[in-house]
Amino acid sequence: MSPTDPPAPLYVAREPVFPRRVKGTFRTLKWWIMAVTLGIYYLTPWIRWDRGPNLPDQAVLIDLAGRRFYFFWIEIWPHEFYFVAGLLIMAGLGLFLFTSALGRVWCGYACPQTVWTDLMILVERWVEGDRNARVKLWNAPWSLRKVRLRATKFAIWALIGLATGGAWVFYFTDAPTLARDLVAFDAHPIAYTTIAILTLTTVVFGGFMREQVCIYMCPWPRIQAAMMDEDTLTVAYRDWRGEPRGKHRKADGADQLGDCIDCNACVAVCPVGIDIRDGQQLACITCALCIDACDDVMAKVGKERGLIDYLALKDEVAERAGQPRTPVWRHVLRPRVLLYTFLWAAIGAGLIFALFVRQDIDMTVAPVRNPTFVTLSDGSIRNTYDIRLLNKHGEGRPYTVTVVGHPSLMVDLEGVSQGTSVTVPPDATFLQRVYVVAPAGTAPATDDRTEIRFWVEDRLSGERAYKDSVFNGRGAE
Repeated sequence: MSPTDPPAPLYVAREPVFPRRVKGTFRTLKWWIMAVTLGIYYLTPWIRWDRGPNLPDQAVLIDLAGRRFYFFWIEIWPHEFYFVAGLLIMAGLGLFLFTSALGRVWCGYACPQTVWTDLMILVERWVEGDRNARVKLWNAPWSLRKVRLRATKFAIWALIGLATGGAWVFYFTDAPTLARDLVAFDAHPIAYTTIAILTLTTVVFGGFMREQVCIYMCPWPRIQAAMMDEDTLTVAYRDWRGEPRGKHRKADGADQLGDCIDCNACVAVCPVGIDIRDGQQLACITCALCIDACDDVMAKVGKERGLIDYLALKDEVAERAGQPRTPVWRHVLRPRVLLYTFLWAAIGAGLIFALFVRQDIDMTVAPVRNPTFVTLSDGSIRNTYDIRLLNKHGEGRPYTVTVVGHPSLMVDLEGVSQGTSVTVPPDATFLQRVYVVAPAGTAPATDDRTEIRFWVEDRLSGERAYKDSVFNGRGAE
C-alpha cells in the first residue's frame, strides 16, 4: 500500500456468503458437536433430580429468588460463589489451552455463534437448496416462489430463536411450570421480554450477521495471536506444494503446476467466505471444512491429501526444506500447553476437594459491640453475639450451641426457655442471638479479652462446626 493510498476501512458492508455442503471428517465432527451441545442446552432444564421435600426437583436450576444454584446433587449458596469463579477461571484457561494447541478450535466447533450459525445455514440449505440454488435465488427478482421460500426459512429461524430464548429462561425457574404459564399467558412479563430479546438476537446473529459477529463483534480473533506460537496447529494451505495453481492439466507447461487445480472448493464451503490460500486471516475460524473439501478434490484427481491441513509454522519451514514434519504430539505436548493443562487441572482438583470437604453446617458469629459487655446486677458479665446458622438439609434440624475457652462461661439462647438447642428451618438461614455469661467472681481475671470458641452440633447427624470469637470483660481479682 502506498503512503498516499487511503486507509483501509474499519468496517466493510456484508457480502452474502452461501457455503456449499461438504462431507468429510471435520464436517461430521461438527455435526456431532452441534447435536450434543444443542441437545444439552435445550434438554437440560427438563431433567428432574429428587432432592427430597421442600427443595426443587430440577436438575440444573439457577434459583435467584432462593439465592441458590443447583446442579444435580450439588447445591451452591451465595457465600460459595468461589465455585462459580473457579469454573469461570477454568473456562478461561481451557480456552487458552486449546488455542495454544489448536488455534481457534473453540470458534470453529463449539462457540455458540458457530453452532447456531451452522443450524441456521442447515435450515437455509434445506429450504432453498445448496450453494448454487441459494445464489440463484438471491439474485433472482422477487416472485411468489422467492417470497414463499424466504418466509418459510424465516419462520423456522424464528422457531429456533424462540426455542433458544425459552430454553434460557427455563434455567431460572421450574421448567414445566413456566412452560404452562407461558402458554396460558400467566408468566411474568420479564420472562416474555427475555424470550423476545433472545429470540431476536439468535435470529439476527445466527441468521443474518453470521460471520460479521466473528469479525467485528467478537474480541477473541484479536486476542488469539497472543495464545499462538510457531508450534500451534491451525488450518493452513501448503502453498509450496500447491503453487503455481492451474486448472488446465493437459496444457503446455502443466508439469510445472502445483497440486492445486484452482477449483475454489475450499472457498465455496467456507462459512466466512475467505480463501485459505491467501494465508492466515483474522476472519478464519479454523472450522476445517476447507480441509474436507480439498481432500475430496485431491482424492478425485489422484493427488495426495493434505494440501490444506492442520499445520504449524515449524512444519512449513521443515517441509519447504524437504525435512519430515514434527510429530503432532510434540506440537501439543510442549511446555506452554503443559503449563495451561497443569493450572487447569489444579484449579479443578481444588474445586473438587473444596466441594467434598465443605461442611453441611455453616455458621457465622458476630459479637454485638454496643456495648461490648454488660455487668449485670448480680455482678456477672454478659457478652452478646449474633450467630447465623445455615441448614443445607431439606428438613428442619435441631442444633446445639456450646462455648469453650473458660470453664465458667455459660450459654443462654434468646427465645429458648430451656437448654441450648434451636431448630433451624429446612434449607434456610436462621439468626440466633446468643448470650455468654460469666457468673460473678468467675469471669477471667487476667485479661479484658478471652479467646473463646463456639461449637454447633447437628443433633441428628452428629456433625459439628465451630467459629472463634472473643469474650470481653474481666472479673474481680
